[in-house]
Amino acid sequence: MSPAQPQSVPELQQAVLEGAFGPPPGELTVTSAFWLHHTTRLADSRATYRNHYLLLRTGDAFGACSFEVGELAPDFCADASGHTLDTLIRHASAPVRIAALDAYLGRVQPHRDATDAETVTLPTGTPERRARARDAAVAGLLDITPGAKVALIGVVNPLIAAIRERGGVPLPCDFNLRATHWGDPVTDDMDHVLDTADAVVATGMTLGNGSFDRILGHCRKHALPLVVYAQTGSAVARAFLGSGVTALSAEPFPFSQFSADATALYRYRVERA
Repeated sequence: MSPAQPQSVPELQQAVLEGAFGPPPGELTVTSAFWLHHTTRLADSRATYRNHYLLLRTGDAFGACSFEVGELAPDFCADASGHTLDTLIRHASAPVRIAALDAYLGRVQPHRDATDAETVTLPTGTPERRARARDAAVAGLLDITPGAKVALIGVVNPLIAAIRERGGVPLPCDFNLRATHWGDPVTDDMDHVLDTADAVVATGMTLGNGSFDRILGHCRKHALPLVVYAQTGSAVARAFLGSGVTALSAEPFPFSQFSADATALYRYRVERA
């Protein structure tokens, strides 16, 4: 849990710059930067997922942020290595700021060393096998009653199935998908699904597109459970555990889709009073 209990991403950014989480980020340097355009179409799916990622390495940690096409050019990475993290945490681009924050927090507080995290090992195998194991781990964080309406901000089809298996009613929202694997309509109106939800599941992509703080504020205001499923921005999302986020699946790089070997994700839960 964050020592500063920030209420928003800008507050977290300022706290990091002031040294509230460890050494000043001006003392830590980016050793490598890379940009990925990645597509996935699993064997049992009709959907092709298209994702763009910025990754920044500092020491033994990788920071990551997903972003929409056109938000960041690949040539950003040509000059990013060698910069200190404070410079990039102040960058004009939101994906750069989030990736730099993630790199900093992942370095000073590695998930692998967190005493409040449960380590889940994803098995060696095919993309389908590893995706099923990953989504089962995320679904295990859902604590809903039959009939509960669950807003899913950032559609992951196996999570739709997991919500239904637990008796919930999924409310899918995504900026890029128009239908789920089963043909359910997907809205791009986040406020509509939030207004009717009893619980919320959001992906780490919400950090990059600026919607995370709105989701966080809504869940705080209405005392709604908020589960964050984060590959990118996982250390950033962790800073809000107990301050709006009630559970987190954190999967630092390399993400499950980028490896055929066993990798780890880390599950966090806030104990209910």
